[in-house]
Amino acid sequence: MGKQATSWNTMQKKIRWALMIPALFTLLTLTFFFYTRFAFNSCNSTDHFQAQIQSTSVTSSSGPNPLGFMKSKLALLVSHELSLSGGPLLLMELAFLLRRVGAEVVWITNQKPAQADDGVAYSLEHKMLDRGVQVFSVKSQKAIDTAMEADLVVLNTAVAGKWLEGVLKENVKQVLPKVLWWIHEMRGHYFKLEYVKHLPFVAGAMIDSHTTAEYWKNRTRERLGIKMPETYVVHLGNSKEHMEVAEDIVAKRVLREHVRESLGVRDDDLLFAIINSVSRGKGQDLFLRSFYESLQLIQEKHQQVPSVHAIIVGSDLNAQTKFETELRNFVLEKKIQNRVHFVNKTLTVAPYLAAIDVLVQNSQARGECFGRITIEAMAFQLPVLGTAAGGTMEIVVNGTTGLLHPTGKEGVTPLANNIVKLATHVERRLTMGKKGYERVKGMFLEHHMSQRISLVLKDVLRKAKS
Repeated sequence: MGKQATSWNTMQKKIRWALMIPALFTLLTLTFFFYTRFAFNSCNSTDHFQAQIQSTSVTSSSGPNPLGFMKSKLALLVSHELSLSGGPLLLMELAFLLRRVGAEVVWITNQKPAQADDGVAYSLEHKMLDRGVQVFSVKSQKAIDTAMEADLVVLNTAVAGKWLEGVLKENVKQVLPKVLWWIHEMRGHYFKLEYVKHLPFVAGAMIDSHTTAEYWKNRTRERLGIKMPETYVVHLGNSKEHMEVAEDIVAKRVLREHVRESLGVRDDDLLFAIINSVSRGKGQDLFLRSFYESLQLIQEKHQQVPSVHAIIVGSDLNAQTKFETELRNFVLEKKIQNRVHFVNKTLTVAPYLAAIDVLVQNSQARGECFGRITIEAMAFQLPVLGTAAGGTMEIVVNGTTGLLHPTGKEGVTPLANNIVKLATHVERRLTMGKKGYERVKGMFLEHHMSQRISLVLKDVLRKAKS
């Protein structure tokens, strides 16, 4: 009997090691993966060309790369800044897509980063250099020569328009016919003539949502007295790397356990997270008010649910702003510090998407232009609680892949009720997550985005030649 017990114990140890080795290998691989890649954290024209762009939402990923025609072409990408914000990271992703098909890509950053962000800019520049993207100084003769020689120039954001006259000066008119202006802004203070006075004369504008495109069309006409160029609406797509992690059950389990352990929450706790840079426009303050209200509703109705937590991913622990101080003071005042967790801003959002149960997209005013984090969360089969504004309404199907609520103070109680709904109905939460994943697979993958962008670039190149 003793020998049998010893033999069984030995076998158990072997089984445990056999299971641990793949898990450890996966964790090590993911750790390396997340520290060496980007997690990129989007006009309404009714002509035949726009219809072509929209039809690519069902295109298969098989076959030749739709951007293959860009091989050997010279593309100059101009970013207003180099930071962890959405605009620069999206432009950087385009740079890597073009490099993948053999295009020559040059990057220029128009605005030098603040001293606190020097390290971030340095790191991002070297990631581009490692992938074959050339990085030139904005005012160098090389940069001006490249602008003149390039087959295509992509301006990223409205603010990047300052580069045209500030650097090109007398050469502006020669470059405008080959400029594609990629606009992401929805906030009013970007509508300045000094930024966009050349907008009517470029080859085209590319905007990530129909709502934003219509807003720009009306605003430029009514406020600035200028006309938008031909405008293309191009929805974004998740990268292949992101989808690989989202669809890897073992990877998600390892990440979930690791992040939850670091946050000090249990496996069966419910986590509602907002993943955006901390600012008033992203609505973290209103989310916390809704979260506190939801806790009260659960308590008043004596509902039996697991412990509910709020996660704020996007803090800056090195330089806390007045707004973030307000958030932390609210948490202390309401005595919910054991339920609210602040996480520093990061490029690697996948571990947090693996760890949470629901994403909250609470952008205020006109909402998100598109909201890349929304489709990234849906890829992880997470339901989304979003504001009924901006591009979020073009992503989230209300009642099917998530629930929408109004912006502003009027949305606090509806969001609180929606938090309670998903906290108390497990099956509904899981079904919405699955429906969201199906929507991503049908519309918001990298090859969908590449197809849509390829049609735009072909049209811009055609105009530049003519």
